[in-house]
Amino acid sequence: MDLKLLGPVEATREGVRIALSGTKMPTVLAALLLARGRVVPDSRLSALLWGTDPPATMNAQIHTYVSRLRGLLGPEVTLERRSPGYALRTGDSRVDIVEYERLDRLGRQALQEHRHQEAEALLRGALELWQGPLLVNVTEFLADQEVPQWEEWRAATLENRIEADLALGRHQQTVAELTRLVAEFPLRERMRAQLMTALYRCGRQADALRVFQEGRSVLADELGVEPGSGLRAAHQALLCATLDLEPQCAEPSPTSLTAVAPARTYVDVDVTAPVPVPVHVPVHVPRTRVRPGPGAGARLPAAAAPAPGGSSVVPADGSPFMLPPPTGAFTGRTRELAALRRLLAPSDRDSRGEPRTCLITGMAGIGKTALAVHAAHAAHREFPDGRLYADLAGPDGSAKDPRGVLVRFLRALGEEPSASAVHDTEELVRAYRTRTAGRRVLVLLDNAADSAVLAALLPAGPHSATLITGHVHLSAATGPHTLALSPMNRAESLELLTRAVGTARTTAEPAAAERLVDSCAGVPLALRIVGARLASRPHWSVGRLAERLADERSRLEELSFGELDMARSLAAWLARTDTESLELLVRLSVLGRRSFSAASAATVLGVQVRRAEDLVECLADGALLEPAHAAGALGVLTGDRFRFHPLVLLHLQSLPVERPVRATGPLSVASPATRFLAG
Repeated sequence: MDLKLLGPVEATREGVRIALSGTKMPTVLAALLLARGRVVPDSRLSALLWGTDPPATMNAQIHTYVSRLRGLLGPEVTLERRSPGYALRTGDSRVDIVEYERLDRLGRQALQEHRHQEAEALLRGALELWQGPLLVNVTEFLADQEVPQWEEWRAATLENRIEADLALGRHQQTVAELTRLVAEFPLRERMRAQLMTALYRCGRQADALRVFQEGRSVLADELGVEPGSGLRAAHQALLCATLDLEPQCAEPSPTSLTAVAPARTYVDVDVTAPVPVPVHVPVHVPRTRVRPGPGAGARLPAAAAPAPGGSSVVPADGSPFMLPPPTGAFTGRTRELAALRRLLAPSDRDSRGEPRTCLITGMAGIGKTALAVHAAHAAHREFPDGRLYADLAGPDGSAKDPRGVLVRFLRALGEEPSASAVHDTEELVRAYRTRTAGRRVLVLLDNAADSAVLAALLPAGPHSATLITGHVHLSAATGPHTLALSPMNRAESLELLTRAVGTARTTAEPAAAERLVDSCAGVPLALRIVGARLASRPHWSVGRLAERLADERSRLEELSFGELDMARSLAAWLARTDTESLELLVRLSVLGRRSFSAASAATVLGVQVRRAEDLVECLADGALLEPAHAAGALGVLTGDRFRFHPLVLLHLQSLPVERPVRATGPLSVASPATRFLAG
């Protein structure tokens, strides 16, 4: 019998398809197959079948689906009740995901050993097992959990197969395929580097450079980061004309496989000596054995990431280094940096077992990631066992599956999860916490939006620390160490602009420089944009750009330079906001730039004052509104008023006037204000 998951869930006997009607039976079969013989509890089957709203007859219906499956699949498999759920043993049946994992594993091993012909055949065979879109006939609850990680695995297999093709000199044959794949996966830097390599080897250097520039823009717009080391290395190799095909050793014959070096090659290195980073792409970096010092653990892969000083060195213990490069013109945030340094510095908290976790929140472009990265780079002495980084937001703004992040973290820490463990969140979390327990590791989690995902990625033990950036307050991270970044003041803004354009230009036109920073409203991204525009146009005066930004109707259009675009950043930020909150913001935008109270918001929204207060507080929690502190009767500051950030307000006012109004819920009150805002 053949059992298939890489496409529609199917079962065939001697080529004849067994009818699995609807979505419920395929979902049960898929869940049991993905469990690899382990017991799937009734509670998990219920969640995969009905989500959070199971019927009262849940257990009876599950029993019915299992009984039907048992009758359809016959004696070739064993489907048995094992409290608290069910388990499936496939016997001699062929399961496509098992065969896929076997071929992929062997293909990766062959690629690491430079047996490129064999690697290409194995990896192509693994990819041919995919029969279309994955799990198309199961419930959305199972698909949402499983599809992202399997698509990630397939993309990695594609990258490995293409690497083998490029090593075999098949660059002309891969250009068209890579062009399609880069369009499909614009954020996969390895695929983009492979396309650059193939184009260069086809004599299309200009096209290869264009591919890099497009990737740089996409990464900045979607994630707010610069290209990683692999893509930068490909770009540098392109500029240095070193992307040519390297001479390949003869492929080993089947009879000579025993003479091939093992997949993991360990070499002794002097940890104090610089390690040159190869600039040809694709590249296989061998695993490295570091001469252990006192207290050294198991063998770990050597990191060749840029140190804060700019040189690439192997850390003294071979610890992983995954941080993005720091922002070159970072300035200001003195109070926030001091708070982070105090948090990250060793203290008696270690002995008391207190966790060190800091959540950094704020609006788009306010510099959350830049601050966290800057602090993480500065804390290199405090965390000798490694600094890990992960962006937790997908291209569409949704939260990434924590399993993929955990697998990458474990690999960086020197542990390769088993094929079965990569699908088991609990097993991955256990391995991750075991690996980080007792170590001094700094983890930077960027763009967090889901507390459940976040909780799985927090390291174990008091010696590690976690920096988290996000637009909302997260229950897994909130505590005394929460930094809500506000706009920079005028002095900090002028300093940032001066560092970008030079002291001579800002001191020559001080009034124009102040008008310019006022138009940027203290947002570092906007200030970097105007600084970049002036730096690239030395013939422009500061006053000329200040005049262009003075017109609020076109200000957001002016705040754009290359891959930096304030309007796009705001749009991407608000796209991660739920529809109801976005509708609230658009309706409240009629209040303009003045501060307003909950009572004013209640009038506009057509709801009770208490409800309006809850709504605007929720928006302020997500940095969508700013608290506007005012002095009370006794001179005490009160925080019961709110306002829009000027740039957020400009973006909201640029949206279409007519907005859909929900037919139900607390926002559907048919007040004159809501009828007016609905057009």
